[in-house]
Amino acid sequence: MPGQQRELTLRFLAEPTDVNYGGKVHGGVVMKWIDQAGYAAAVGWSGGYSVTVAVGGIRFLAPVRISDLVAVSAKLVYTGNSSMHFAIEVRARDPMGGDWRLCTHCVIVFVALDAVEGRPVAVPPWVPQCDEDRRMAEYALQVMELSKGIEQTIARYQSPAA
Repeated sequence: MPGQQRELTLRFLAEPTDVNYGGKVHGGVVMKWIDQAGYAAAVGWSGGYSVTVAVGGIRFLAPVRISDLVAVSAKLVYTGNSSMHFAIEVRARDPMGGDWRLCTHCVIVFVALDAVEGRPVAVPPWVPQCDEDRRMAEYALQVMELSKGIEQTIARYQSPAA
């Protein structure tokens, strides 16, 4: 049911094909997991097809090692008309036990569409219920605003030579 599933966690085992020569999971693999968890969360909230439109504030804090159990958690922190912002945390630990360690975090934004390659459609609104919710909604908006500033800077330096 749309508008009901605010949080989602996917779990993976870091496999030998996911890692580089140093035995750490490639950043691109972690980004793929983030996108998969975000997509599942966006479809769960919107009730329909959704596409990634932005990832902001991504930080790789600690490595994910070969054979780690990995949990990728997505939590809805803001909705626009057709957009959904999710705070993502990637945590890992030895599957035999031990403490979870925060490896990566970011904000990922999806837009709900009426069909594959279709038009944006409205998503169920989410309203913050507590101070932590309001703080996370503000955080999501600030991360995306900073990302827009970076995009503008890049565009300024990528203009074609005269």
